[in-house]
Amino acid sequence: MTKRELKRQKREKMIEEEGLIFLDGVSKSYSTGAPAINGVTLHIGRGEFVFIVGDSGSGKSTLIKLLLRELTATQGKVYVMGYDLAKLKHRQIPKYRRYLGVVFQDFRLLKDRNVYENVAFAQRIVEKSSKEIRRNVPSILATVGLAGKYKAKPKQLSGGEQQRVALARALVNRPAILLADEPTGNLDPKNSWEIMQLLEEINEAGTTVVVVTHNREIVNAMRKRVITMKRGVVISDVEEGEYNDED
Repeated sequence: MTKRELKRQKREKMIEEEGLIFLDGVSKSYSTGAPAINGVTLHIGRGEFVFIVGDSGSGKSTLIKLLLRELTATQGKVYVMGYDLAKLKHRQIPKYRRYLGVVFQDFRLLKDRNVYENVAFAQRIVEKSSKEIRRNVPSILATVGLAGKYKAKPKQLSGGEQQRVALARALVNRPAILLADEPTGNLDPKNSWEIMQLLEEINEAGTTVVVVTHNREIVNAMRKRVITMKRGVVISDVEEGEYNDED
């Protein structure tokens, strides 16, 4: 066995042991020179449900962008699904992102397309057949409680319904990881809880869920793993944790 093969096996073993997501001494600095993330090491295992919390400017959004490979680390290593993200070539990024489902605060739906087409779009990107799309889209819309809304345009839906469409689109390709960046930020309390219950059900079905949020009430009630960031560093990482205001 060559040295390269041995190194690859060692890396794969490390990823398997450390988890689905592994950050090793990761820093990210922007043009100002100030680090948005500074020396972060963390592991997220398969099937976990993790909240990432912290004030604005704590590094949460930068962390999500690193996982999406919208940014690359200035220092350290980011591994996701066995990929060393720094080594991904530009043409490999779309394939890598197929492992991820992503939900944003502002929904990011295609306003000129109905609910069905918004979800089907994600299937077409990965070149699913028409037969598969006709089977998968109604199924995932039923899962998120929108079976009867497939013809509606986004402007005809409530905020909670729009987020459900975004969730269906993120999940229709059966991603290993769901990244949710402030998924309840534009929702009222009732819809916020309904979205979080859906995320919990998705997690229980085997998907790793990572949620960035400012919603203290939800974090404290759900008692999941809570990673707290402040000024670019992880200041606490607690199983069955609560929202941490530590200075």
